[in-house]
Amino acid sequence: RLASTLVVLVLALGAHALTPSHHLTPSDLVRLQDVLSQPYTDLKAAYLSIVGQSKLGLSVAGSNEACDFIKSNLDPSSVESLFYAAEASQTIASCCMMNTNFKQTPNKKNKQLPLNEDSTMSQIHQAVSALSFLGLPLASQEVVSALKARISKEDNVLAITLALQTASHLSQQAELGEILEEIEDLAARLDDLGGVYLQFEEGLEVTALFVSAAYALSDHVGVEPPLKEDQVIQLLNSVFSKKSWDSLSEAFSVASAAAALADNRFHKPVIVSAVGPATVSHSQPLLQLQVMDVLCQSLSSANVLVETATSAATKATILSQTPFTQRDGIFQLNFMASQPASGYYQFSVAISGDSRLVGNHIELKVKVSTKVSINNMDLSVVDKDQSIGTKTTRVEYPNKAKSSFIADSHQNFAMSFQLVDESTGVELTPHQTFVRLHNQKTGQEVVFVAEPDSKNLYKFELDTAERKAEFDSISGTYALYLMVGDATLENPVLWNMADIVLKFPDEEAPSAIQSKNLYVPKPEIQHLFREPERRPPTVLSNTFTAMVLSPFLLLLLLWFKLGANVSNFSLSPSSVLFHVGHLNMFQTLKYLAIIGSLTFLAGNRMLAQKAVKRYCASLYVQLALQ
Repeated sequence: RLASTLVVLVLALGAHALTPSHHLTPSDLVRLQDVLSQPYTDLKAAYLSIVGQSKLGLSVAGSNEACDFIKSNLDPSSVESLFYAAEASQTIASCCMMNTNFKQTPNKKNKQLPLNEDSTMSQIHQAVSALSFLGLPLASQEVVSALKARISKEDNVLAITLALQTASHLSQQAELGEILEEIEDLAARLDDLGGVYLQFEEGLEVTALFVSAAYALSDHVGVEPPLKEDQVIQLLNSVFSKKSWDSLSEAFSVASAAAALADNRFHKPVIVSAVGPATVSHSQPLLQLQVMDVLCQSLSSANVLVETATSAATKATILSQTPFTQRDGIFQLNFMASQPASGYYQFSVAISGDSRLVGNHIELKVKVSTKVSINNMDLSVVDKDQSIGTKTTRVEYPNKAKSSFIADSHQNFAMSFQLVDESTGVELTPHQTFVRLHNQKTGQEVVFVAEPDSKNLYKFELDTAERKAEFDSISGTYALYLMVGDATLENPVLWNMADIVLKFPDEEAPSAIQSKNLYVPKPEIQHLFREPERRPPTVLSNTFTAMVLSPFLLLLLLWFKLGANVSNFSLSPSSVLFHVGHLNMFQTLKYLAIIGSLTFLAGNRMLAQKAVKRYCASLYVQLALQ
């Protein structure tokens, strides 16, 4: 039982394998080419532009001018300059560098090239690449030793990525195993973002260069890189998630990664997309798919198979193990030949034909759309007490009933109809089926939901007496509409079937009929603030102030007449407080005794009353328990 459970889990995980969620579209490739086609500012820019375009399979515009630019900016004494010029010139077929002593310079100074452990990783990479592109001999094993030494000193992602790229230029007889193992070590440093992306914290450029270097070295030694299929898809999502590039070097790194993923010996990610919307109908029965690599090149030799096609509503399998046919690079399937009902279907599609394919099992949601037909539309006015026979009028879509229907509080208005598939006659139940009544005079409208019964027959009945509140008891002529809508319908319906005259009792009708338009401007609210009280006359205010201050003025006059000595009086806060509140010890004790006695008597009285209340309460409780 445990073994069978593990098998089921493995199958389930395989069924939910990752597929690319980001990839380069044709418009993305055009933008990437535009960035790589910028005018050259120096030899490095020329290298990034020329080599970057070649990665995309593009030829350099103005190759003669580009070659002249490389020759004029070459510095034979600089390893970096030699590196840029060597690879760029090799990309341009007609660019011959013999006249510039380009090939002789490194040979003469081979011993002076930075190919030892004291050189930086960047210097080693540039020197080895320059010699390789010039076809000059290399001491590959010595370079391997230098790379190992530098990896121990420069233990960062970019340096190790350059080591991988450098090793791809060395002889296959050299001991490249330890360098190859660095791919797995770098893969362990990748950050997993939500199970969709894998990238280094250094950013997009370093991640893209790692992809390019890993596949370059793996192709060179003929050993599959230690990357799982899900990791390849996650790296692809990270590299191609950005649709605008900040610099020429960043665009170059994306182009390098795209070229590596499109053409290597081990992994080939598949991009599957529908041609137009993934929708089929009786008028357009073919489901068309494009199967491409990451550079939007059609994989016309692939085989595309529908493993299952399942209805999202009923979970019934409509197709299984059905192949697509290929025509002019487009894979197509006549899904309508299996006569599916309208709705949504989940396709499980497998792409085969190449053992390198990655992300070749995809899930695709397909919509089957149709046209709706309205049959047996019957309109009638039913008398509640059955004293008058019911007369039914049948209306054919899209016509309108010739005469109006009249219903008052003693009658009900009824309608019934069927919705069927125009092509097959199969009954449909769209998501939205409404009956709308619109007052032609006031603009008021009321909408009801029409629902089907167990036989998918839609019925609607309007009791004017019970529904009068929804109409605000407004009598008048209402236009009757049927509205039918669904995401799978090619012809949504808005049908004015008839006019209905609704009569409500006069006493219940509002005195004034107003439009139910909620979006008209409301009347402005005028705020009325309380008026301030009248102030007294200024003369009265001044007189009152003088009367209040007169005792103080009188005091000053008397002091002046008696010859009071106030010259030594200090206006400090302590002096003022002392003279205002001047009391001796005996006066203070007298006042405190009076205040303390009153406080003691009042507190004693209060505590005694609380004790009596508490005692009475406990006594009542004891009596109640007895």
